[in-house]
Amino acid sequence: MERFGTGRRRALRALAVMAALVAGNTTAQEKYEGYLCCNMRSDGSWISDSNYAEGGKRVIPAGTPVQVTGYGRYRVKVRIDGQKQEIGNDYSRDLDNAAFARRYVVLDDPAVAMASWPAKVQEAVRQSRVTPGMSREQVITALGYPISSENPDLDADLWRYWLSSFGEFQLHFDDRGRLTEITTDPATRNRVWAP
Repeated sequence: MERFGTGRRRALRALAVMAALVAGNTTAQEKYEGYLCCNMRSDGSWISDSNYAEGGKRVIPAGTPVQVTGYGRYRVKVRIDGQKQEIGNDYSRDLDNAAFARRYVVLDDPAVAMASWPAKVQEAVRQSRVTPGMSREQVITALGYPISSENPDLDADLWRYWLSSFGEFQLHFDDRGRLTEITTDPATRNRVWAP
């Protein structure tokens, strides 16, 4: 009898630990309302962290109200303008779901900060483009976050982005964190850079 009781206690302890872990994950993966951090492209149901500008995708502007409704494997389930969508963590998998969600669905409306930016910067952001002198925050608002698998340090002087799987461009920042230059092919430059 003693052995059964000990085994049963161990099993109950293991179940309690598992329940605590699940409860912890549930708290970390909360449902909340916020705003889209940045201009993101959607095919109508899927928004990838790569933010490729492929045919048929439309830009959902920074500051659009978003409701986080749940989580899946490498995805955050959201509702935007009453439509179900998912923000896919395709290339930033070093971030857990909660951190990934907080990156893209922010509590403070970016439109408030945008209203104080110079007119040229505001126009570039509206067009999902960048212009010299932008801060890192302004670049993120215009283009989305650079994928963390290629850009683990957001304080780095160089950020790598892609318009498509082959359309890479690199943004260069100075010591003050201001955008100075873009390195890419001429066609991609024309689509992204607003001198």
